[in-house]
Amino acid sequence: MSKTVIHSDNAPAAIGTYSQAIKAGNTVYMSGQIPLDPKTMELVEGFEAQTVQVFENLKAVAEAAGGSLKDIVKLNIFLTDLGNFATVNEVMSRYFQQPYPARAAIGIAALPKSAQVEMDAVLVLE
Repeated sequence: MSKTVIHSDNAPAAIGTYSQAIKAGNTVYMSGQIPLDPKTMELVEGFEAQTVQVFENLKAVAEAAGGSLKDIVKLNIFLTDLGNFATVNEVMSRYFQQPYPARAAIGIAALPKSAQVEMDAVLVLE
């Protein structure tokens, strides 16, 4: 099976040895997105703003793959403070309608660039 690299200028450039996403067949594996503004490559301030930026970054990569957030079947959320979980749910409700993707929320000690939230996803395109 061939692999296709997915790239969007509307999402932050990779800051390491990875692609923004890889498409294999009709499945797209999206790398983790942290709340970097793709224009400045700087972290946005505040937890809610960081969560919004992560969803915007995921949206940009999904669109570059020929899909949208509605095509996400699995979403992984990494939080440095699980006390922010209610905010994640509220922001997520702005981006997703039922049926919601399968999801995991994981508390971790630290993220790159001192981000408070990171998400990765799997999309299935029709």
